Amino acid sequence: MNVVIDIVSAVCLIGGSAFVVIGGIGLIRMPDFFTRLHAAGVCETLGAWLVLLGLLLQAGWSMVSVKLIMIFLMLAITGPTATHALAKSALHGGVKPKHLDDN
Repeated sequence: MNVVIDIVSAVCLIGGSAFVVIGGIGLIRMPDFFTRLHAAGVCETLGAWLVLLGLLLQAGWSMVSVKLIMIFLMLAITGPTATHALAKSALHGGVKPKHLDDN
């Protein structure tokens, strides 16, 4: 059973790391603020969740797993909220999405 948990944990850690790297590349490659924000918000959140799940599987049932669950809940609340706040403040500041600049 430990081998199965180790394999699932490794897949989650590698997958989460891949999402974080893809999100970082998206920050560089995307053309405007809002698409960069989307790349960062979605990829970084999913990547962090997968990494935390992989760590949770490795920790087993202990106080460390409770702390990892608390970090997960904090990220689940603050990540989308911060992304929404940044997008809303950019709109109020006059930043327009790229497809609206053409008109």
